[in-house]
Amino acid sequence: MNIFRLGGDMVHLASFAVLFLKMLSSRSVEGLSLKTQELYLLVFLTRYLDLFSFSRVDFLHVYNFVMKVIYIAASATIVYYMRFKQPWKATYKKNEDSFLHLQFAVAPCAVLALLVHSEFTVLELLWTFSLYLEAVAIMPQLILMQRYGNIENLTANYVFCLGAYRALYIINWIDRYLTETNYHSTKTTWIVWISGLVQTALYCDFFYYYAMSKWYNKTMLPK
Repeated sequence: MNIFRLGGDMVHLASFAVLFLKMLSSRSVEGLSLKTQELYLLVFLTRYLDLFSFSRVDFLHVYNFVMKVIYIAASATIVYYMRFKQPWKATYKKNEDSFLHLQFAVAPCAVLALLVHSEFTVLELLWTFSLYLEAVAIMPQLILMQRYGNIENLTANYVFCLGAYRALYIINWIDRYLTETNYHSTKTTWIVWISGLVQTALYCDFFYYYAMSKWYNKTMLPK
């Protein structure tokens, strides 16, 4: 594990911390997309089905186990609060979070996983599906922010952390490709890389306006 992977994981954890800070400090989920959170929960549940499969126990295996548990638990908690827990449930604006995530995210990614994968097994298909779905999971949140027409500080920092996490992972892949002799360009590698690049590309427009909002101390997005 190199510094870029570790940095990406820490920024990913920071995204959860920022999101919980927003929810607990404001006692509101206004401006947050429940659909994005549900998509991320589905990503983690389908990717980490190997949670308890240890071929051996060492630092990296324990580290991966802990991170997987945190991702699933944090995402499930956020979804629970937004769906069922007051006062957060009352502040969620379902009508504004209108992206058809089942039709335009889950279903296409499932079909793509069946068509483009490295091995036709249940675990491999679900893992591949999780990669494709993660690439587009942020779309409901980005669309909601565009609809609101502003960048609320904590929500924007949350989205920025997610984008930074993915960008650091891409640098991690490049570093491993250049420095590790056993890190070959297999079909699995290309699936991971292309999915990661698509995901990062979705953040580019947001990154620009996020930087402008910080530079000019404004919160407005162009509608």
